[in-house]
Amino acid sequence: TSRHVGGGALDNSAEMISRLALLLVASLSSAALVARPLSSFPGAPRAAASSAADGDSRPLNVRPARRPATVLMADAAVAEDGSETFEFEAEVAKVMDIIINSLYSDKDIFLRELISNASDACDKKRFLSLTEDGGSAYEGRIRVVADKETNTLTIEDNGIGLTRKEMRENLGRIAQSGTKKFTEALGSGGDATNLIGQFGVGFYSAFLVADKVTVVSKSADGEQLKWESAAASAYTISQDDSTPIEGTGTRLTLHLKEDADKYVSDYTLRDMLKRYSEFISFPIALWTEKTEYETVPDPDAEATEGEEPPTKTVPKTSNEWETINVAKPIWMRPPKEVEEDEYSEFYKATFRAYDEPDAHVHFSLEGQVEFRALLYLPSSVPWELSQDMFNDKVKPVKLYVKRVFISENFEEQLLPRWLSFIKGVVDSEDLPLNVSREILQKSKVLSIISKRLVRKALDMIGDIAKDEDKFARFSSNFGRYIKVGVIEDRDNKDALLKLATFTSTAEPKASGTTLPQYVDRMKEGQKQIYYVSAASKAAAASSPVIESLRKKGYEVLVALDQIDEIALQGVGKFGDFDVVDAAKENVDLGEQSDEEKAEVEEAKKSLEATCAAVKAALGDKVDKVEVSSRLTSSPSALVQPQWGMSPQMQRFMKAQAAATGDDLGGLGGMGGMAANLELNPAHAAVRKLKGLVAADANATSTRDYATLLYDVAAVSSGYELADPAAFAARVVTLMTGEAEEAAEEEPPAADAAAPADAVPSEAPAESSDGDSDGGEAVVPEVL
Repeated sequence: TSRHVGGGALDNSAEMISRLALLLVASLSSAALVARPLSSFPGAPRAAASSAADGDSRPLNVRPARRPATVLMADAAVAEDGSETFEFEAEVAKVMDIIINSLYSDKDIFLRELISNASDACDKKRFLSLTEDGGSAYEGRIRVVADKETNTLTIEDNGIGLTRKEMRENLGRIAQSGTKKFTEALGSGGDATNLIGQFGVGFYSAFLVADKVTVVSKSADGEQLKWESAAASAYTISQDDSTPIEGTGTRLTLHLKEDADKYVSDYTLRDMLKRYSEFISFPIALWTEKTEYETVPDPDAEATEGEEPPTKTVPKTSNEWETINVAKPIWMRPPKEVEEDEYSEFYKATFRAYDEPDAHVHFSLEGQVEFRALLYLPSSVPWELSQDMFNDKVKPVKLYVKRVFISENFEEQLLPRWLSFIKGVVDSEDLPLNVSREILQKSKVLSIISKRLVRKALDMIGDIAKDEDKFARFSSNFGRYIKVGVIEDRDNKDALLKLATFTSTAEPKASGTTLPQYVDRMKEGQKQIYYVSAASKAAAASSPVIESLRKKGYEVLVALDQIDEIALQGVGKFGDFDVVDAAKENVDLGEQSDEEKAEVEEAKKSLEATCAAVKAALGDKVDKVEVSSRLTSSPSALVQPQWGMSPQMQRFMKAQAAATGDDLGGLGGMGGMAANLELNPAHAAVRKLKGLVAADANATSTRDYATLLYDVAAVSSGYELADPAAFAARVVTLMTGEAEEAAEEEPPAADAAAPADAVPSEAPAESSDGDSDGGEAVVPEVL
């Protein structure tokens, strides 16, 4: 603090400074820290103190002592054992400097604080008018006037006003909250008020933008007084002879600093008042300048006989009161008293939206933590979110304390980021705010509010799930956010899985299907929920890895992007069913009959030499080659090991690496882990390969045929080829039966991402094992 006051560099964060200021201010609020009368200071004139004590109407001049102003403490208390107890001391000037320059991070806050003070003054008078016998109806008001010529800003209310004593205690004593004292004096009756103040330092925010502050106030006793302070170093109290205040009230005039001239602009003030004080319960009127254009005769223009005299348009400037806070804080009312059109109007006005909300939830919580909240579900994607799914500029929740806007920018969000599309307001007195009411601190209260908001948001989405059209629109707009919630929010994963929608091979609707709907359609005997990654629904339906599932009539979910895939990978179990990737090795594809099992075992023995020869030809491109029980019509397929990366995820990782300039290096085309090649023992192409291996396993034609079979598996399974030209050359060779002249030399070996071996120099030989299918007959099936 000393470094900051002395102009030195300060490394601590604004939050740390705010907490330090709170500590110092709180220490000053103790009764033992009240400044002694000026006469108690050595060398101070005693006449001034006596006149104040006697209620003299002459000005009370409070001047700083020659030495730095220090709050002096009571004498030390001496215990029996000789130990002494002292109160803390504080340099008043330094504390004031901290409050003014370090407590608030945004100068605009001053208007929020001063309007809140004016609202409290009106609220006090309204409460007293209701409790006093014969009290008349009271209509509070707040007026704001900016004067560009004098560079002043005036805020006036017709509230309760201040007495001389209250000026000294509430304006001249740091951390003395008149509002808090008023509430405490009312006892339980204070709950009926809407008073805002609590810390007793908001008034001093005026010095953020003003080098001189004048307060003219008139209370019920009829005396109009003036409190004035320059640079927050000292203040004077005197009788005021300026424009009389009608009834009671307070007129606060800020003599703005040179760099604060923007606060005399109508546009700036209107924007700030709407942002911070739009829901104050008393009307806030701004003295604004209006320009209208009138049509008047033009004396300089020549008139034509028989025609109307020429006219011109001239501007006409006038001033009038403009009521700023026309919107009503409907969240403060019981839900049963609010009409549907009021909810819609509030949504559009508060969040500057043009769409009609699909749903809303209005609730309150009482007990250990009290707050009111109103949440909306938009019917369209906000423009900012359409550009960036988690745009930092989009803040889902606006925080209010007794209708006064506090902030929407907090490090600890009231809603998780997967609910960033939700719009809403939260009003609570229990939130752990710092003195400046800008920083939301971590606490159990915040966690309780956050959990309740998430639960209510899920209930709201669950309600619209009952409406097929609305839920289809919601899934199209915000379905990806729900899947992010499945990935990130473990506490609500089960509830989110019931709302997440995925494309399916059996669901014709574009909106997809939920897991509960999938389970309802499961075939008898199906024990798992299957999914596969693919670029499109059509690609997934034709994928060779689900041929066996498709033959049994099993439905397969389709992960069309990385969020789908990661979400499904993390599900693990939904109800009684495991969620598994159909493209992984050793996946349970359903029960097999004894006859089917025997056929698979026989095929493994029959193709043992063929599998070994293919593995030798492909080398590190594959982890292993084995006989498949999942293929029915395709000759081969690539499947990933348990921890392998799908082709969809590989493409995403490559795109991310290209965007950031990273080199994936050894990641290759199979996600850093070689895939498994599965062969269909019943396919003619595999039988052809078996004959080639039997004839000469090391022949060039045999190795090229094995490579081509690998290429076909890679393409049909959704993988990218690192060397498409080599693949095309092998296909052309197979089609023509002749090697291309340009391919006399072997091209460089491709990396593990794709089958880019040498172009064969001759066509594959005819099978010598007695197979009835010749090479030419195999061509269409392989392609």
